[in-house]
Amino acid sequence: MTTDTHTTTEHGMSNAGYVRIALILAAITALEVSTYYVDFGPLFMPALMIMMAIKFVIVVSYFMHLKFDNKLFSWVFYAGLILAIIVYIVALSTFHFFS
Repeated sequence: MTTDTHTTTEHGMSNAGYVRIALILAAITALEVSTYYVDFGPLFMPALMIMMAIKFVIVVSYFMHLKFDNKLFSWVFYAGLILAIIVYIVALSTFHFFS
């Protein structure tokens, strides 16, 4: 006779941790919105890209639980982020070139 014991492990964070992450994301979003009202000059686009990348990493790491999974999954998402940033920069540079 065998007895199967099933152990459950907590996968993720507590509710307070998720609230802290949400507040951090809200603060970064407020900074992004402030770029519309405050003149950042030539730092406008790099500031937005950096804030976008930080928010992406936070959402992917915590809300999609990749921080607690195999590192291979994280690298797949980060490679996609890098590719998206490169494509976006190339697209923006072509619009600037033709204007």
